[in-house]
Amino acid sequence: MSIKYVHTMIRVSDPEATIRFFELLGLREINRYENEAGKFTLIFLAAPGDEAAQVELTHNWNQSGYAGGRNFGHLAYEVDDIYAICQRLQDAGVTINRPPRDGRMAFVRTPDLISVELLQAGPALAPQEPWASMQNVGEW
Repeated sequence: MSIKYVHTMIRVSDPEATIRFFELLGLREINRYENEAGKFTLIFLAAPGDEAAQVELTHNWNQSGYAGGRNFGHLAYEVDDIYAICQRLQDAGVTINRPPRDGRMAFVRTPDLISVELLQAGPALAPQEPWASMQNVGEW
């Protein structure tokens, strides 16, 4: 079973100021996605030559600031079989907070409650039980 680091997500209240900060560190914008319906923008930054290790800036349009560490979002890893890794985690007693109902994405949390996003490498797998009908549990 393989796993690959994908990105770390942080929430930002002023995306342009945050981009300027990361540019001072040497990162550059490599992708941007705006979602009108969801009222958010995703901006992906990476160091030149290391585009596989990204920082995702999430700007929720109706948010003016964050307190108490809520601006840190999650770690993300690409896996070769999302159902197998979720089953292994569940068998070890880990709660699957956001099950991979779509065969593409799941969320779990570390013992210290840090969110970890699991993403299926390549195309999504076909929906499969018990995951397809599982509901979200807690926060993720």
